[in-house]
Amino acid sequence: MPVVSGFSRTLLILPDPTIAEARRSIERVTDEELVLLARQGDPDAFDQLVARHQSAVYRAALAALRVREDAEEVAQDAFIRAWRALDRFRGESSFRTWILRITWNRAISKRRGLAGWFRRATPIDDVAEPAAGDDSQHAAVQNAELHAQIVSAIHALSPKLRDALLLAQSGDYQYDEIARMLGVPLGTVKWRISEARRKVRETLATLGYVDAK
Repeated sequence: MPVVSGFSRTLLILPDPTIAEARRSIERVTDEELVLLARQGDPDAFDQLVARHQSAVYRAALAALRVREDAEEVAQDAFIRAWRALDRFRGESSFRTWILRITWNRAISKRRGLAGWFRRATPIDDVAEPAAGDDSQHAAVQNAELHAQIVSAIHALSPKLRDALLLAQSGDYQYDEIARMLGVPLGTVKWRISEARRKVRETLATLGYVDAK
């Protein structure tokens, strides 16, 4: 996805020599240092945060929306909102967690307002690999008919189960990050993912795929 750019910023003199040194090797500084630099007006610090996290942000938006153009728009909007709210970021979570939470909220808000969203959505397997119970099932997914049934079973899940499963199956996020994105306890996320996988396997089993049990 394109790098978010175009922010209007004024470079301020950095009074802290430690921060000034970090500015000279910005690619190696932590997110926390980049946030501090950005707050002090560094023109490149926030761009570096964008570069670090734009892939995770985009994939989170895509998991929610499954329309590439909408996901790009939400990702762009999330970074702009984060830039404008940077002074209110208290650091109670990591910057990555914070921006992913903003992204998810914006994506769900957009999804609720899109007419015909489900018809426009990209295939689930373009967002995340279908759920698999073990290596033997993963190998069986290569069968086109089974693959289609898995995608259909994921489509049939409730939005809460489907969202949690797609985020987990993307491989980009830890369970605690997913919990913060969705705004639910960690235990709830684990249950939703487990329940989603159980329902997919159950559906496949009823269709006669023995190794889906």
